[in-house]
Amino acid sequence: MLDQTGGGLPAKPGTGYKPQHFASIMADPGPVGWLEIHAENYMGDGGRPLAQLRCLAERFPISVHGVGLSIGGEGRLDKDHLDRLRSLCGWLNPASFSEHLAWSTHDGAFLNDLLPLPYTAATLARVCDHIDEVQEVLGRRMLLENPSTYVAFAETTMDEVAFLTQIAQRTGCGLLLDVNNVYVSGTNQNYDPEAYLDAFPLTLVGEIHLGGHSEDRDDHGNRLLIDSHGAEVVDPVWALYARVIARGGPRPTLIEWDNDVPDWSVLQAEAARAARMLEPVA
Repeated sequence: MLDQTGGGLPAKPGTGYKPQHFASIMADPGPVGWLEIHAENYMGDGGRPLAQLRCLAERFPISVHGVGLSIGGEGRLDKDHLDRLRSLCGWLNPASFSEHLAWSTHDGAFLNDLLPLPYTAATLARVCDHIDEVQEVLGRRMLLENPSTYVAFAETTMDEVAFLTQIAQRTGCGLLLDVNNVYVSGTNQNYDPEAYLDAFPLTLVGEIHLGGHSEDRDDHGNRLLIDSHGAEVVDPVWALYARVIARGGPRPTLIEWDNDVPDWSVLQAEAARAARMLEPVA
């Protein structure tokens, strides 16, 4: 039996925690009801980062978001990394833990990116095996996030929603729905984000992410969106979010901003917009 310690996150806006915002958050969190950290930033043994995190955890539910497990990698999961993650979750007792449907390691080397996968039976089996291992080691249910993608694989045999649904059904994991990723991938690969979201199994969604992206052009002059996490959420993504919560009800919703991080007041304003959208469907 997997322990869902902490009871999950509240169906309110959250933000990614950045140390430069510590004093502002403690003084005036505003509409922010929970915080997310990246696991790999808190796997040390002490110092100011852990002291601040312990203080925040006394006031806010914490979501731990992993970026380095390489769930989709062909090799075995890094045992040392998984042990450090277990130690972090053990003392912090977060309300949620999540990771990405991606790979980032090869032959012992770590690649500083979240790379896409072909959606095949072999990939499905490997990802499920890795999620089973993570959930067994941590003793808790994890959430798996849909990726932002820029290429598709010729060997793919199933669509992304079906692939994610089968993973959740086989492993018992939940899903993290990143609405900006859907918009980015749909634009880059010319599919309808609304149709994707209408097919998504919202009953399995434990958390939603909203973030910003940047825009460029590919070698053929076509519009190319980059999941940069460095800007405000754009109106089309807010519209997709409204569509999701109208169908699935309120969910814990993260404002994700990791690059060119603004003042706390800017994140508060984004969280306040999410709060206003959540209120009528609560």
